[in-house]
Amino acid sequence: MKKVFVYIAFMLSSYASNSQTKLTLREAIETGLKNNLQVNQSDLLAQKADIGYRQSRATMLPDLNAIANHGTNQGRSIDPFTNGFIDQNVNYASYSASSSILLFNGSSLQNRIKTNKLDFEASKMELQQAKDNITINIILAYLGVLSAQDILEQSRSLVLVTEKQVERLGILNDAGAITPSDYYDLKGQLANDQIAIVDNAAALETAKLDLLQLLNLPYDKSLQVERLPTESFNVNSTEDPAAIYQAALDQFAQIKAVNLRTQSAEKNIRSIKGELFPRLFFGANVNTNYSSAATQAFFVNSVDVTSNDYVDFNGSQVSVIRKQDNYDNRKINFGNQLKNNKFTTFNFGLNVPLFNASQVRSRVKIAKIDFKNSELVELNTKTQLQQSIERAYVNMSSTAEKYNILTEQVKAFDTSFRGAEIRFNAGATTSVDYLIAKNNLDRTTINLIISKYDFILRSKVLDYYKGVPLW
Repeated sequence: MKKVFVYIAFMLSSYASNSQTKLTLREAIETGLKNNLQVNQSDLLAQKADIGYRQSRATMLPDLNAIANHGTNQGRSIDPFTNGFIDQNVNYASYSASSSILLFNGSSLQNRIKTNKLDFEASKMELQQAKDNITINIILAYLGVLSAQDILEQSRSLVLVTEKQVERLGILNDAGAITPSDYYDLKGQLANDQIAIVDNAAALETAKLDLLQLLNLPYDKSLQVERLPTESFNVNSTEDPAAIYQAALDQFAQIKAVNLRTQSAEKNIRSIKGELFPRLFFGANVNTNYSSAATQAFFVNSVDVTSNDYVDFNGSQVSVIRKQDNYDNRKINFGNQLKNNKFTTFNFGLNVPLFNASQVRSRVKIAKIDFKNSELVELNTKTQLQQSIERAYVNMSSTAEKYNILTEQVKAFDTSFRGAEIRFNAGATTSVDYLIAKNNLDRTTINLIISKYDFILRSKVLDYYKGVPLW
């Protein structure tokens, strides 16, 4: 029992230590990519497209088929060896092998291979797009947790400042050295700061929940995330939306995917049109058979025998003696029959489509419509991409400008608060002036934290459109 308790204690301590391990952004993304349903489904679709492509290539190879047939004939039947009627039980066997290859079909197969290859390439790009989508969402959720952590830490530090003032004013109020309203104003402010901690703590847990759900992991209250390097907070970014759009056209997986789908639709038209041309085949066949009734006569000897014929010799009938060859009928063995009965055929076949109720022509028309639709989808995707980049650029620019302004505003309000705090501690000003200065600094500090992470979010979105690594 002692060993059991030691083992349990060790497992619990290991779990506790592991639960305190901070989750890195890289680990979060790798976990999300592994567990995301859409990514896994896109991967399966890519695998199916790969199989379709490989199968279309295999159709260019000749086929090869073999047939073996064994049976027994009872009663009156045809001897497969002599093709004559016999009335006995016969065991028979036949073997054949055939092969054929398509020599020409209007390049239908070649274009089908190209179509399936483009579909496979497009499915790989769609898989990458699914990975990019979940990656950017995880990054945004990860930054949301960091932002909520910073806001919670800031609100806790604000409570410490207020608590010290409430403690100081409580002593002075008990001694009757200050106006009671100053003391109760600060107590009310302390309650507000404590409520902010509760709200910000709840916001942090919600941010953790959002991140863990993206990773398809159960909620863990003890989750800790690793801080990002300070260079991620560089707001001196000069981006050109036109340049970003051009980079996205060359690198964005979604753009490559729709372009490949358009090319695939064009090749599909050619593939279907090829079915309107004659198809030329070449075939070869080898056959042999066996029959248990097959026999072969072997020479034994020759003897003189008196026949029923006669000749008239001097008025007497003299019987005619002639030679008779004797044979022994023996069954032909299995191997010799297969060897002796072997025959081969070679043939060319031409299949000319004269009329098929316009099915192929209708499919060509539908394929052309699909091609035009693919062009529209590609154009619409590019338009939406350009609009999204322009919107993201405007948002990032305004966020960067706001962050710079808030940085200066925090410095100003910090200086103002320090002066107000000195005057308030010296009794030279009222609690109202002190609280105004404090609230201004608190509100601006929180806004600066929000703005900082908002800028990072916007810049990551632009990196996403440029196709640069997100982590």
